[in-house]
Amino acid sequence: MHQSQIDQLRDAPIETPMMIIGGQPVLAISGKTLPVISPIDGQEIAQIPDAGTGDVDLAVAAARRSFEGAIWAGLAPAARKSVLLKWADLIEANALELAVLGVRDNGTEISMAYKAEPFSAIGTIRYYAEAIDKVYGEVAPTGPDTLGMILREPVGVVAAIVPWNFPMMIAAWKIAPALASGNSVVVKPSEMASLTVMRMVALALEAGLPDGVLNVVTGTGAVAGQALARSMDVDALAFTGSGGVGRQLMEYAAQSNLKRVFLELGGKSPHIVFDDCADLDKAATAVVNGIFRNAGQVCIAGSRLIVQRSIHDVFVKKITKLAAKMRVGDPLNMTTQVGALNSELHMQRVLDVITGAHSIETGGERIHADTGGFYIAPTIISGVTEDDLLFKEEIFGPILTVTAFDDEADAIRLANNTELGLAAGVWTDNLSRAHRMVAAVRAGVVHVNTFGGADNTVPLGGYKQSGNGQDKSLLAIDKFTNRKTVWIKL
Repeated sequence: MHQSQIDQLRDAPIETPMMIIGGQPVLAISGKTLPVISPIDGQEIAQIPDAGTGDVDLAVAAARRSFEGAIWAGLAPAARKSVLLKWADLIEANALELAVLGVRDNGTEISMAYKAEPFSAIGTIRYYAEAIDKVYGEVAPTGPDTLGMILREPVGVVAAIVPWNFPMMIAAWKIAPALASGNSVVVKPSEMASLTVMRMVALALEAGLPDGVLNVVTGTGAVAGQALARSMDVDALAFTGSGGVGRQLMEYAAQSNLKRVFLELGGKSPHIVFDDCADLDKAATAVVNGIFRNAGQVCIAGSRLIVQRSIHDVFVKKITKLAAKMRVGDPLNMTTQVGALNSELHMQRVLDVITGAHSIETGGERIHADTGGFYIAPTIISGVTEDDLLFKEEIFGPILTVTAFDDEADAIRLANNTELGLAAGVWTDNLSRAHRMVAAVRAGVVHVNTFGGADNTVPLGGYKQSGNGQDKSLLAIDKFTNRKTVWIKL
């Protein structure tokens, strides 16, 4: 990846984005569209179809036909694997184009997006492709006159609703295990960042995925998302997004066919630094990157720094110095470390949260407004107590709160004093303490002396109100399969 290649793509014309239903590119039945506003400069770069209930019904019907016809589920595992591997190869061949298109759509800095979007999706698709012929059923221990077996079967039609911060990565987390299990899928990307998901679905068809097995509809969550969740013909729904929407989706499932609903609802992740951490500089770098990359728009972002009082002042100086030096701006510049917020509305919400904060160590304001883009300087707010809303509510922006603690018990109490529990980080050189913290912190992912970077071999799932079910790892296949017991009298 070179800057000259990126610059050639940054203003490339975007072909009319089309939904794909039953293998065919289509516009919304109503003809309505939604504007795509680039957070880089606030300019419209495309329009996407604004799907209505009728469009969603057509997509679900296409998925159902393909499933009942067994044109995908009925293929030999090796044949399904071959198609998914070719899909991954096509994404790789178009990786830079996809990465730049995604940055134009959602504002993630290209240095992060290149790896976190196309290449993450590639790795995920290949992982589940290789799992297709390696996940077995079971034979139960029975008496000599009985044969008991446990078979795995696809659930049927899967709906995936994915967010705007990492659309390709998160779409792959849901689509790849669903397809590997033999299901048919309808994916709805966020209306705030749909372009790359639409393109990757088109590449799946090019790879040989049969018509109707993978469909993409675009539009608002209130209309298209609700239609998927209320559909009587969707068997499972996987969602990443806000807690409020997650609750609505569960209600819609209850009001329709009781489809299984899997939710990843974000976090308010504590990043805990003890005074026995031998390398505070390394910890400081991890803390800063753990919140400010992608302008804090990361589900597992370490948004709450909980630091031992004896090193509080020294450590805050270190992170403040690092944050103040971060390069914020044009996300299509390879040297940029912090890109744009996804939309003007989201930027304003984040700025409103900062308003009234007492001890701002650095940042706290919009920058580069002259570009028309949506940028906020990395912001560190110290002196935050556990009673402050800043301490408990997910902001999803470049804001790090700082809270001091006295001892291990105090750190555990502060870390767990939130309704969310997606991730956490712990920095200590005391092995016993590290194990105690891993056991005590209520989070689905606990990092020790690092933050981020867990790959497809381990699951991502939340505790408490951060959701249910797991993305990634072989455990994700469980979401999209039914277990059937077979009991044979010999």
